[in-house]
Amino acid sequence: MEVGFLGLGIMGKAMAINLLRHGFRVTVWNRTLAKCQELAALGATVGETPASVVSKCRYTIAMLSDPSAALSVIFDKDGVLEQIGSGKGYVDMSTVDAATSTKISEAVKQKGGAFLEAPVSGSKKPAEDGQLVILAAGDKPLYDGIVPAFDVLGKKSFFLGEIGNGAKMKLVVNMIMGSMMNALSEGLCLADKSGLSPQTLLDVLDLGAIANPMFKLKGPTMVQGSYNPAFPLKHQQKDMRLALALGDENAVAMPVSAAANEAFKKARSLGLGDQDFSAVYEVVKGAGGSGSGQA
Repeated sequence: MEVGFLGLGIMGKAMAINLLRHGFRVTVWNRTLAKCQELAALGATVGETPASVVSKCRYTIAMLSDPSAALSVIFDKDGVLEQIGSGKGYVDMSTVDAATSTKISEAVKQKGGAFLEAPVSGSKKPAEDGQLVILAAGDKPLYDGIVPAFDVLGKKSFFLGEIGNGAKMKLVVNMIMGSMMNALSEGLCLADKSGLSPQTLLDVLDLGAIANPMFKLKGPTMVQGSYNPAFPLKHQQKDMRLALALGDENAVAMPVSAAANEAFKKARSLGLGDQDFSAVYEVVKGAGGSGSGQA
């Protein structure tokens, strides 16, 4: 099965490597072409432009950083729209808002192509291990056709119906995640300032009703002040912003998420945007970024 892959950041690189390892023929493109060399060494073909990748492949997957990147790959010169057409499918796995997804869908369909949005729940390690949760919506025949690739990339894929539903589900999930990360940060800080061991707090949490993989994975590195980016904080803050906008559209009061978003914005202002999103702990501690491990 031949698949195109656009975007080789933290997530895209891990996902493209997984496809190669499972016998897919993969043609890759990245805005910084140097990032393609590692994939080429593993057997990938390198496309010079998004258009050249789409022209070569029946299915093209994109994993890009934000709505503006997702749109530019479609609409810019040498973009996807120049080669997408009947018999070709475009699968955008980036985390964007529903309006961006709808705009891309309409443009692709106007050219005769099929479109699927398929954002993922999971960061660097699940991407490397093929353990992502895929939240797809849009063209059902395209979903059915790309499932072999999804089965390699993720442990479960959901088909959620019409375009926008995948994007909305992903924003709700990441909104909850960002709020939980702030709550954990406040708890670790309160334990520490109260003369308790933060590590003992993590041990207690792990045995109770709110035990979860995120606390177990991130807690110990937060206590150490190490924030190597599995999911960059700037992307988490972008998702909080988009989720809050979705709340505005639907008149849903979200005071907890709004407060969490402010903490992530503060972290960005302190230069922590490229660190892992757990670096928001530095803001809660009032440390202004001191002790934050460099990526």
